[in-house]
Amino acid sequence: MTVTRRNLLRTALTLAAAPAAAPVSAARPVHAWPLGMNTYCLRFQRWNDRRLFEYCAGEKLDSIFLQDSLDPAAQDPKHWAAVRGWSHEMDMPVETGGGAILPKTPADRPQVVAALRKNIERAQAMGSPIVRALLAGDRYSMPPGPVERHMETTIGILREVRSQAMDANLKIGIENHKELQAWETRAVIEGAGKEFVGSYLDTGNPVFVAEDPMTAVEELGPLAVTFHLRDSVVYELPEGIAVQWVPLGEGTNDFKAIVSRAAELVPPSVRIYCKPITARPPSLIPVYDSAFWNKWFSRARARDLARFLALARRGRPYDKPHLVADVAGDRERYMDALKVQQMEHMKRSLDYCRDVLGLGVRWRGARPLTP
Repeated sequence: MTVTRRNLLRTALTLAAAPAAAPVSAARPVHAWPLGMNTYCLRFQRWNDRRLFEYCAGEKLDSIFLQDSLDPAAQDPKHWAAVRGWSHEMDMPVETGGGAILPKTPADRPQVVAALRKNIERAQAMGSPIVRALLAGDRYSMPPGPVERHMETTIGILREVRSQAMDANLKIGIENHKELQAWETRAVIEGAGKEFVGSYLDTGNPVFVAEDPMTAVEELGPLAVTFHLRDSVVYELPEGIAVQWVPLGEGTNDFKAIVSRAAELVPPSVRIYCKPITARPPSLIPVYDSAFWNKWFSRARARDLARFLALARRGRPYDKPHLVADVAGDRERYMDALKVQQMEHMKRSLDYCRDVLGLGVRWRGARPLTP
């Protein structure tokens, strides 16, 4: 059948009315969920890792996720030991990891596997129970060929490092990024082996693959090894659906519902992180273009699209003052302003996590819960 706006909207209206899945008994009250910060959100500050630990301690956070560290010593084993020491010194559990693991060409595979092995070694040395990984920056960064082939390649790479990850007593957390839908990410995790691979569950990326973040929570929550909160505005345009990341609590998503549902599904040992990434312009998801679906999501589920369209119908463009300059050519020119905005957006997001969602332990005057 030809994909048209009318057909898509008719499907959305039908499926959006379907009853929601039955709730699962809660694994933990939301207010007992320790709150951390993902350090990538403060990358414009160009702080070293020690300064990032001090920021988290000053904010009375319960953990820290070191992502894409800018520390000059980031790859030095002596620095890894220092990070572990700071974690104990500040009673601040640390999680970390690396980047994409899908090789551009078959010849790149040994290099990719070696990098993943080093990231496992680094995470173990720092005391992290997980090591982050993802397939690619987005679907356009994947090599030529069908998505199914890339999923199988990723599964094979993960299996190559299984024994090392198991011996290190950690799990590889595959971030649901901008290349696969949640059910496909789950297939990769299960195909590789749930005993050493899990979900780096992120609520900001699903909108870039035409998914409601709640779909990702319900699909990947039981497999989560870390949970990161990021908000978006999602709204309709004649050409498709626009999405843009914004400070937490200022987007289209119902985060009270998302966190409540996650508390039912996500294992109780999983830590939650505030991860606002802003200063980027809206992106268009061409959901009414049949070529888009045929190329990237030919096996997509109608109920997931219906949920995404329903989310977009509730949304509006972001209307608060917002410097959009996190794009090539503008970052350095506007860096001073970006630094100020980034700190303000982090503060608003952390306040929302604590005051509205009720997340975090240490800021209440109590010690963090030990999983």
